[in-house]
Amino acid sequence: MKLTFLGANRQVTGSRYCLEAGGIRLMIDCGLVQEREYLSRNWDRCPLEESGFDAMLLTHIHLDHCGLIPKLVRDGFEAPIYATAPSVDLVEIMLLDAAHIQEEDAAYKKRRHQKERRKGKHPETPLYTTRDAERALPLFKSVAYGKPLRLNDVFSVTYHDAGHILGSAMLEIIVAEKGAAPRTVLFSGDIGQWDRPLVHDPSLFERADYVVMESTYGDRDHLDGGDTEEQIGDVIRRTVERGGNVVIPVFAVDRAQQLMYHISRLVHADRIPDIPVYLDSPMAVDVTEVYQRHPDCLDDDARALMNSAEPPLRFPGLKLVRHVDDSKAINRAKSPCVIMSASGMCTAGRIKHHLRNNVGGPENTILFVGFQAHGTLGRAIVDGKKEVRIHGRTWPVKAEISQIQGVSAHADRSDLVRWLRNLKEAPRDVFLTHGEEEASRALAAHIRDALGWETSVPAYRDAITLS
Repeated sequence: MKLTFLGANRQVTGSRYCLEAGGIRLMIDCGLVQEREYLSRNWDRCPLEESGFDAMLLTHIHLDHCGLIPKLVRDGFEAPIYATAPSVDLVEIMLLDAAHIQEEDAAYKKRRHQKERRKGKHPETPLYTTRDAERALPLFKSVAYGKPLRLNDVFSVTYHDAGHILGSAMLEIIVAEKGAAPRTVLFSGDIGQWDRPLVHDPSLFERADYVVMESTYGDRDHLDGGDTEEQIGDVIRRTVERGGNVVIPVFAVDRAQQLMYHISRLVHADRIPDIPVYLDSPMAVDVTEVYQRHPDCLDDDARALMNSAEPPLRFPGLKLVRHVDDSKAINRAKSPCVIMSASGMCTAGRIKHHLRNNVGGPENTILFVGFQAHGTLGRAIVDGKKEVRIHGRTWPVKAEISQIQGVSAHADRSDLVRWLRNLKEAPRDVFLTHGEEEASRALAAHIRDALGWETSVPAYRDAITLS
């Protein structure tokens, strides 16, 4: 049995792995790379032949886990792609939107480069098109949580709730090679926090031979700034007092809905002023509708609120924005407002336009509610850069920059170790991925000290034989 690491190794984005045994080859996730210094990997052919895979197992539909699938399909991948029912509903929204953004950004880049009479580092053609995304969609097959799926004579897989976003999963893969005892390989996917609104807590396991685990926050715990809802309310109140706008970069899946949940509670309790709250992302609007279609995948409190007089995803003042003209109109509004827009790391989408219009105003606040990967625009702003480059121009950063960790969909170091501790005995190895190198190495050292377990931090394209 061999495990090859094809992405999110010593970096956060671009998750992709290959597990092979008995002549059968599985791909686990196929994500888009978003860190600037590694973007060329998106354009490269898959290091393993695309047509040589028998199936893909998708943990969830964030673009750093699924965003490269259309290109893979265009290059020759044609095997079934298994995902939970909510993920199958969501992935169509994600991939079609991502393709549209790829096409728009390529066209914009081409116009800008022609005007400036220069060439950029990356091609002026889209990484993939809407047609490529449409070709990928028929490959998706729905899988239920908790029910083993036998893929072939070698592999069976069970999907377990990861508590990260709607439809997110951990993969428990049983490998039965001829002449060898069955072995269990556990892929954590992205592990959620305990006691978050809307979604269930992460699933726990009692045994595994090998574990591939994320390490996004492997070097730290989330800062305890107090009640998350009160922190959001405080940012909104003080910004409105200055006459400014609160701009919140959000991921269209989960982060937008979590923010809506918290702001809804603030509105219903009259804890913030009556101001417009814009969700300016057609994709986030569509995703919110999917959340409402899958109440069985929400936690008990969220299901009860869905049918109450104060539903968590609807509240007075909320304006759902789909059309470009309505998005542009937000920036002409005179009164203070809250603007939630994608993408969450400010790498693409309408958020870049809202940042252009607000980052230079000292009365405004840019509020970050999630991890910002190294090399992204969001990371540059969080790190305190005085100027940032948006759409080919340099813009001064004069707005207040605020960050809240309590809304994060990722477990921190303590929760990652809590998740591992539930295993009754040590795995043969724990492979740490989906984290910047310092975070992964710090968590590896912490696991060795706290648990005494073998722990590795593989590099990109490492291929390891699992004995």
